[in-house]
Amino acid sequence: MTYITPALRRQVEQRANDRCEYCLLPADVTFFPDEVDHVIAVKHGGATNSDNLAFACWRCNRYKGTDLGSFAPQTRAFSFLFNPHTQKWDKHFLIEDCRITGLTPEGRTTVRLLQLNNDERIAERQRLLG
Repeated sequence: MTYITPALRRQVEQRANDRCEYCLLPADVTFFPDEVDHVIAVKHGGATNSDNLAFACWRCNRYKGTDLGSFAPQTRAFSFLFNPHTQKWDKHFLIEDCRITGLTPEGRTTVRLLQLNNDERIAERQRLLG
C-alpha cells in the first residue's frame, strides 16, 4: 500500500469539493469515509501525486479497484474508465431521476463497472433529494 500524506489527502479532497469524483456523492453523507484512489493504479505504473489521485466514495473505489477499463456495454469494445482529471464529468454522464447515464463509451463503461445504478446507489441518491 502506498502512503498518502495528510496534506496530499486534503489537497485531493479540496480539489474534489469533498465529493466522490466518480458518482458525485458528497463525503458528508457517506457511512464510510471517502478514500483517495489512484486513477492509474500503482501496479500499472501510476504515481502517488495529485495528478493521479481522485477522491472516491468507498463503493466507487471498491468496484473500480485497480481497473483501468473494461468492455463498453453497447459495443463490447475495450474502453478506458472515466478519468476525473483529464475528462469533464458532464461530458460523460447525465443524472436523471437519480440514475446516472453514460453518454460516451468511457461513461457507459464506468457506470457499469462501478455499478453506479444498482438499487442501493439509486436509493441513496433518492434519500439525498428527500
